[in-house]
Amino acid sequence: MADFSYLQAEMENWKKDGTFRPLTELESDQGAKVKIRGKEVIQLSSNNYLGLTIHPRMKKAALEAVETFGAGTGSVRTIAGTFSMHEAFEKRLAEFKHTEAALVFQSGFTANVGVIASILTEQDVVISDELNHASIIDGIRLTKAARRIYKHSDMNDLEKALQETQNYRVRLVITDGVFSMDGDIAPLPDIVELAEKYDALVMVDDAHASGVLGKNGRGTVDHFGLHGRVHIQVGTLSKAIGVLGGYVAGPQVLRDYLIHRARPFLFSTSHPPAVTAACEAAIDILLEEPELIERLWSNARFFKEGLERLGFETGNSETPITPVIVGEDALAMRLSDELFAEGVYAQGIAYPTVAKGKARVRTIVTAAHSQEDLELALQAFEKVGKKLGVIS
Repeated sequence: MADFSYLQAEMENWKKDGTFRPLTELESDQGAKVKIRGKEVIQLSSNNYLGLTIHPRMKKAALEAVETFGAGTGSVRTIAGTFSMHEAFEKRLAEFKHTEAALVFQSGFTANVGVIASILTEQDVVISDELNHASIIDGIRLTKAARRIYKHSDMNDLEKALQETQNYRVRLVITDGVFSMDGDIAPLPDIVELAEKYDALVMVDDAHASGVLGKNGRGTVDHFGLHGRVHIQVGTLSKAIGVLGGYVAGPQVLRDYLIHRARPFLFSTSHPPAVTAACEAAIDILLEEPELIERLWSNARFFKEGLERLGFETGNSETPITPVIVGEDALAMRLSDELFAEGVYAQGIAYPTVAKGKARVRTIVTAAHSQEDLELALQAFEKVGKKLGVIS
């Protein structure tokens, strides 16, 4: 009889290699400290950059929306699931991003897949950075367009790809704004210059830049002063924004087209009222409480400098994402486990999320951390790093 023994055999190999990881259950809210298996630990693996998941204004907005509009919407957006609050939030988001229009998807993943898979045909080509997010990779897989992958942030290789694809109807250059595993920022001004030189479109995924970079957290386009020169901005509402979802910001014609052709939008029920109301409250907080972003960056600098002073390899990180790169998959997982024993939750990341030989513990500090939290975390890293021979 057919069964799944082949999957079990593969997982046994993961266990032997030390890379099989069960899901971690949090027994508290997503704060600077969380409770896991009954133990309070410092949280260094959350994307909750600004601490908005537990911000009082966010919770109040969500609760009021449930009382007024109910727990869910009961339909997809194109049939009966578009509430006035959905449209109001998208207009507000477009204004915040300085674009003509915006459209919200169920997640950042579906936003990328929805855009790439729907706007390109076999007449077109997509040109993508080799370290772009998995959702971009899957979006490319779903399109009939040709594809070219350029070396990470290598402008010479990007220009070569643009030169060699001039016969296509549309060339779409896609890059992460901030790369999620290494924390480096894309050279967006150079990408835009090359795209304009060769008449190509530019799309940037600002999942880890929304709420982090630019004035009031508007993202990499604002950070580099490139408004009007980047054709498509994609981002999430589930990281610094603190709730759930993804968005596409750009011209009105793109929004109208995606409403009619983007399959994740067409075939997924719309966000419940609590989600939409909390997301709109997050925009208010970004505009009215800029000190949260300032505190995020202050904490990031303090922690990053501490890790580097201890001798850890942190790669090319320029943002609050700071990887502690150890190389071997099993060593990264052991480092994570030993840190937990010392009161710090920082997940190990191994292949296939990162390349073989590049395993790491990825840390993200937030505005919610106190300096005492970060000092204790650095003490744990020093103790465990020396124990495992990661640092001397």
